[in-house]
Amino acid sequence: MNSLIAAAKVFVQDEDGITAIEYGLIAATMVAAVIAAFGLLGPALKTAFTSIATSITSP
Repeated sequence: MNSLIAAAKVFVQDEDGITAIEYGLIAATMVAAVIAAFGLLGPALKTAFTSIATSITSP
């Protein structure tokens, strides 16, 4: 039982995994921001590209 408690204390004090978790949270936040940006800018981009395509294909 003492070894289990000692292992739990070592696990709680270990900070190596914290950096990986922080990077994961930063990446998830960036993905959410990109998805939100594409969601907001999507219709405007579609209109712009449609206009450009029409201009290129028109004689």
